[in-house]
Amino acid sequence: MAVFAEERPRTTFVELAPAADPAPLGLAAFALTTFMLSGHNASFIPDILWVGLALFYGGLVQLLAGMWEFRNRNVFGSTAFSTYGGFWLALGGFVVLAEATKLGGTLKPADVNNGLAWFVLSFAIFNTYMMFWALRVNLAVFGVFLTLEVTEILLTVGFFKVAHGQSAWMLHAGGWAGIVTAAVAWYTSAAGVVNGMSPKPVLPVGRPLWETMSAASMQDAPMARERAA
Repeated sequence: MAVFAEERPRTTFVELAPAADPAPLGLAAFALTTFMLSGHNASFIPDILWVGLALFYGGLVQLLAGMWEFRNRNVFGSTAFSTYGGFWLALGGFVVLAEATKLGGTLKPADVNNGLAWFVLSFAIFNTYMMFWALRVNLAVFGVFLTLEVTEILLTVGFFKVAHGQSAWMLHAGGWAGIVTAAVAWYTSAAGVVNGMSPKPVLPVGRPLWETMSAASMQDAPMARERAA
């Protein structure tokens, strides 16, 4: 039987309650895991300790933060956290496979270092354009991506040098740069937590350096996003 337009039920729109900002969690997971691996690269933290963190905290937790940023309609945060969550899962997974399976027996040290150089370089390419787009978020987030860019460049060059039998000093320098990156990410995370608990910002994150977002955006958040209409 035909149904006329006026007889059809109207679409009902349901507005979901806003989710808590996942950016402080994602930044904290990134910061702690980066600190542990960078400490190893800088030669003061033993190896392997960072692998579990890479799989579960820097990897899984950060990936979940990225998924929640999709829920919050934050394209920058969802892309950044999901990508670097995948970075840590891939890196930790490689170490587990190399150490616990026959795969590791087929790899020479030079091959591993050369492969790691290309691995880090690939993420440095991603990080480069995200660093520029971070100029539209705030100064703190830009600082995270800027220090991470320096870290990834140093590590890329360092791994290539070690793969060709040269000194590892550039790799150690990348480790110390990574510690600076972790410190900036921890600060940005802490600012997101305390600012989210307070009626007024407590820890400053700075204004965007390039073309501010609309007045309705949440500028006191670590990764500012448009408020729901």
